[in-house]
Amino acid sequence: MKRVVSVSLGSSSRDHRARVELLGETFDLERIGMDGSIERAMAKLRELDGRVDAIGLGGIDVYLYAGSKRFALRDGVRLLEAVKTTPVVDGSGLKNTLEREAVRFVRDELGVPLAGTKVLMVSALDRFGMAQAFVDAGADVLFGDFIFALDLDKPVRGLAEFEALAERYLPDACKLPFQFFYPTGKKQDRPPQPKYPEYYAEAAIIAGDFHFMRQFLPDRLDGKLVLTNTLTARDVEELRVRGVARVVSTTPDFGGRSFGTNVIEAALIALLGKRWSEVTSADYVGLLERLALRPRVVDLEAAAAG
Repeated sequence: MKRVVSVSLGSSSRDHRARVELLGETFDLERIGMDGSIERAMAKLRELDGRVDAIGLGGIDVYLYAGSKRFALRDGVRLLEAVKTTPVVDGSGLKNTLEREAVRFVRDELGVPLAGTKVLMVSALDRFGMAQAFVDAGADVLFGDFIFALDLDKPVRGLAEFEALAERYLPDACKLPFQFFYPTGKKQDRPPQPKYPEYYAEAAIIAGDFHFMRQFLPDRLDGKLVLTNTLTARDVEELRVRGVARVVSTTPDFGGRSFGTNVIEAALIALLGKRWSEVTSADYVGLLERLALRPRVVDLEAAAAG
C-alpha cells in the first residue's frame, strides 16, 4: 500500500483520510491541517520525509503562473525545501492538466454553453490552466485576483491585461507571507464576509479556489454553477443554502468528499515513481487517461426538489 499525505496550512477541521485503489494499487490518502502555522507545517514535513511515498503541500502554492511566466512564492519554496527525500508537489501540475479538462467536461458532458458566458475566475494565478481554458472556450472571463487575494476593487477582464499586471506586481508580491493573500488556518472556518456582490451576481459560473471564493461570498447565488476544488459536505451545504444550482469539483469523490489537487498529484507522482522536477505534462495526461478520473458533480437543485 502506498501512503500519500497532504500537509496543509488550512484548518485542521477539514482533515480527511480515505483508502482508494488506483490502477491496482491501494492508496492511503490523508490531509493534515496545520491551522496556518508555517513552522508546524515544516516540522510535519520533516517528520514525514522518507516515511511516506509522496507529499502534497496544501493551502499554499509553490508557484503561480501567468502565461509562460512562473513566479515562486517565498513561503512555498521554504516548505518545498524542507523535504529532502520524498517526492513533494503543490498541485500545480494537475491545475494545468486536469483542471483544463474540467472546463471541457462542463461544456461537453454537462452541456453548459461557455461561449459568451460570464465567468468569475476568483483567482487565475493559482489556476491559470482553468482560466485559460475558459478564455479558449470563448467565455467572458473576469479575473478576480486583485479583488479576492488583495481585497482591491480592481476587476480585470482581458487575458493580456491580466498577464501584464501579473508580470508587474508578482515579483515583489511573492516575497510577502502567504497569509497576506490567502485565508489559512482558522480564517477558513469563519463565516463569509459578503463583499463585491456585483461580481458574483453578474456571473453565471463562479470558478477557482474555494477559499478565495468563500471569503466574500454573498447570501444568494441563485442558479449559478460553481467549479472549484476541495469541498467538504459542509461546503456543499453552504453553497446549497445560497441557491447554487450545481457544483463541480475538479477532483473526484474519495471517501465522501473531494481532496485537493495536491493530494491527487502526489498520488500520481507515487504511481509514476518520479520526482516532481522529472514529471512532464505528457506524463500527467497519459496517467489521467488511464485512471479516467472524472470531476465530482452535485446537482443541488435536484437535491432540493427531491
